[in-house]
Amino acid sequence: MAHKGISSSGDGAQELLDIEPKKATWDSETRYKLLLDVNNSIVNQNTREKLFWGLTRELRRIVDYDRFSISIYDPENNVLNWFAAADGISVKSMDGSSRSIDKGPVARSVITTLRPLLIPDMAEYRHWHTIRQMMAEGLTATMAFPLIVRNAPVGSINFSFRKKPDNLAELAGFLTELSGQVALAVDNMLSHSRLVALNADLEQQRDYLLRDVDPQYDPDNFYYSSPVMSEIMRQVDIVADSDVSVLLTGETGTGKDYIARYIHHRSRRRNAMFVKVNCPALSPSLFESELFGHAKGAFTGANAKRVGRFEMANGGTLFLDEIGELPMQLQAKLLHVLQDRRFERVGESQSLKVDFRVLAATNSELEQAIQTRHFRSDLYYRLNTVSFNIPPLRERAEEIVPLVRRLVEAQSRALHRAPPILSAEVLALLRRHPWPGNVRELRNILNRMIIIYSGRNVTRRNLEPLLNVKQHEVPSSTGPLTMAEVERAHLIKVLTLTKGRLSGKQGAAAVLGMPKSTLQYRLRKHGLTLRDYSGQRGGP
Repeated sequence: MAHKGISSSGDGAQELLDIEPKKATWDSETRYKLLLDVNNSIVNQNTREKLFWGLTRELRRIVDYDRFSISIYDPENNVLNWFAAADGISVKSMDGSSRSIDKGPVARSVITTLRPLLIPDMAEYRHWHTIRQMMAEGLTATMAFPLIVRNAPVGSINFSFRKKPDNLAELAGFLTELSGQVALAVDNMLSHSRLVALNADLEQQRDYLLRDVDPQYDPDNFYYSSPVMSEIMRQVDIVADSDVSVLLTGETGTGKDYIARYIHHRSRRRNAMFVKVNCPALSPSLFESELFGHAKGAFTGANAKRVGRFEMANGGTLFLDEIGELPMQLQAKLLHVLQDRRFERVGESQSLKVDFRVLAATNSELEQAIQTRHFRSDLYYRLNTVSFNIPPLRERAEEIVPLVRRLVEAQSRALHRAPPILSAEVLALLRRHPWPGNVRELRNILNRMIIIYSGRNVTRRNLEPLLNVKQHEVPSSTGPLTMAEVERAHLIKVLTLTKGRLSGKQGAAAVLGMPKSTLQYRLRKHGLTLRDYSGQRGGP
């Protein structure tokens, strides 16, 4: 009985509908044995590559092909990816990258129709660009079969030949049967790969959370009582449950980080991740790998896939801390992702779509930075849908004494120490202090008091060494100090207190509660060097 016929597909190629060989050379027992051999060669493979090459070893005994490949269909992005490197003749312009399904008409035909496709003579279809590419490498015939699981296309399996096989129709009938078996193996491997990748992503997210989340930033611990802060937080509550971008401005230590986390915890994204990016620490060489992630083998030392901060924040909140200190050359890359919500991992060509809310914070005057061409105006307007300026602690002095009492109680409990006893004179001194480091400075001084004077009375004499700055180190001014002058004075005080030590539990970075890289940046900005405060040249 002859084959029932070949009909035309929408692309003008021949579509194999029902082929029955004129003379069967393989009986049912032989077909069963061949299928069993193929199944045994692939059933226990645990990587894509091992499965693919196990399959090729068996197929070469059956099919005298010159090129064999498996394409995987990604319906979300409408692209084709290689399951593994193709076997046989290389078609350089086709191999090694993702491609739109529209650029793979052979695979597109079988995936969209869910029917095999047989092209005995490629010359008749040279109007297809991929066919011309294959013909340029000496291939003359090809056939493709859909990989179908649960009535949905997973991809396609493709065989190409320099010379059309004499038993092309019989091969097509057998391979149609084989494709169902291969489809299950490929789908199982893809599911396994997704689980492995998900587990790796969860491990990275766990490590990030353990490393970067400080319990002191629990939004429930954010205390305020002044009218100005109460009004700000009322407005914060209004915008928290929306998805608008928010820009938080104010001096260092005023609580911008707290408020960013508060917004996240009050938003509809609260069950996803809050991912903080410390902008001053992003060098041009680390920017893409840190934010976009990278593929395994993307560069020397990339021994495993890395999930970037953008991908980690998918479904959650991305917090860009100290955005004003992001180098100008990196601002354009950041803006591009914020606009398109798409990016590519380093070493990959397939773009990933992400959905995150953007919060940003700065202690810089961004409007002035725009005028001096140190900050992009388009990035500023992208971030500044809603903005809040957090006033310094000295402008809400009525909060200081209640805040001191609250912090002493909480920090004593956390440090497992009896709280020190603060006299009215000490509380008055704390209230009058200008607090250039704001709440962060207050917290760190209280921590030192709890450690040194646990359960004891604290006098003015005890407190003054922690608060005073040498007179000759304070910038002289006939008027109010600028924010830069206040910051420099505070840095000098902390360096003096820590004897120029940068890191460690007693170092300046820990006292200030900021990353070492951020502190190094601020020291350079103010022309301060550690050795001037270390007590010995080249201090720690």
